[in-house]
Amino acid sequence: MQSAFLLHRWHFAFTITYHYLFPQLTMGLALLIVFFKTKALRSGEEHFNRAARFWARIFGINFLMGVVTGIPMEFQFGTNWSAFSEAAGGVIGQTLAMEGVFAFFLESSFLGLFLFGEKRLGPKAHWWAAVLVWLGSWLSGYFIVATNAWMQHPVGHTVDAQTGEIVLTSFWALISNPWALWQYAHTMLGAVITGCFAVAGIGAYYLLSGRHEPYGRTFLRYGTVTGVVACLLAAMPTGDHQARLVARHQPAGFAAMEGHFETAQGAPLVLIGQPDMDELRLDNPIALPKALSFLTHYRWNSEIRGLTDFPREDWPDNVPLLYYCYHIMAGLGTIFILVMALCVIQLRRKRLFTSRGLLWTLMLLVPFPFIANLAGWMTAELGRQPWLIHGVMRTAYGFSSNVSAGNTLFTLLGFMGIYALLTLLFVTLVVREIQRGPEEVG
Repeated sequence: MQSAFLLHRWHFAFTITYHYLFPQLTMGLALLIVFFKTKALRSGEEHFNRAARFWARIFGINFLMGVVTGIPMEFQFGTNWSAFSEAAGGVIGQTLAMEGVFAFFLESSFLGLFLFGEKRLGPKAHWWAAVLVWLGSWLSGYFIVATNAWMQHPVGHTVDAQTGEIVLTSFWALISNPWALWQYAHTMLGAVITGCFAVAGIGAYYLLSGRHEPYGRTFLRYGTVTGVVACLLAAMPTGDHQARLVARHQPAGFAAMEGHFETAQGAPLVLIGQPDMDELRLDNPIALPKALSFLTHYRWNSEIRGLTDFPREDWPDNVPLLYYCYHIMAGLGTIFILVMALCVIQLRRKRLFTSRGLLWTLMLLVPFPFIANLAGWMTAELGRQPWLIHGVMRTAYGFSSNVSAGNTLFTLLGFMGIYALLTLLFVTLVVREIQRGPEEVG
């Protein structure tokens, strides 16, 4: 049973991690496509229409991959986590159904019109199609985040004492969960950062290769200016508020992700260090004195509870992995701010387009927002452990105990093989579109 439980966790972790490579890019690109279409509508320049069409084609490929990998993931609530679904289906079914019925169909319907109906719709209607694709993708994101936020901070429910079923008592509490509001803002900004680095990185590639240079400059301008705003907002206020919610409602997870083992007043903020789980300490720490206390409570000498203050059974399952994921996310976020800010400064000085060092940096950084976003989600999910629904249902009681370890491993290997083929197809299609370039997209 223990091996089956672990394999169910690995199976879902693999599926959802792979899936989220695609929605973060579609949600980020959707906003930038609206920017290009708005500029085209106001200026009447075909240049911006071609830019929008180019990214819409990549959006379409990415959207298809998100659908193909997202549907099996949702089925896994029943196949791998049937006990959780039986207990909490009446709650999470609300938001997941709304995501599918309303947001997904809004996005997919108008994506078809945007990709194939430009000549029939006309400029204004085509702009509206782009806006509705953006709204559909972001609305879809909200319903998914609201589902996860309820698992992080369950509100608006009661538990039937006889059956153990979790009953929704307030739909409004579910969709207006304070955790969901800050988590959603932080998640969407993370998606915008991914989209901005993709757009700016491709723009840098075009300038470095001497191809499609007018579009390369446009992509760099929009990608870096939007990107620096998104990076700053992701750090403050959204990231700050999200961390303080974790400190308030999941203090053991907060202590683990910060590498804070002993309760202290005026706790330092650790920048670098290695958790030693035998000695319950950080090796080779580099820290800012009292900064963690100030960032958490806005008081330099406020108390931060250490991990050893909590029962061992309430600790996150893998403290080192949680700690490293959080610090990878935060470290990459800091690098993103510095790079984007430097790019905007050079843009204002009219040096960005000829600065080969920055162009190479932008191009090589394209994969790293994907890593940062995944590390952020891993921080959220690892930090909630050992709870599946925090304070309500432990993870060990939520899996499908009637599905054996062998069956789970067989399907996991099958998913890995299929997704490897899908990856090859995706990379081939995207590289082909990049090689064609915006000027070939009529």
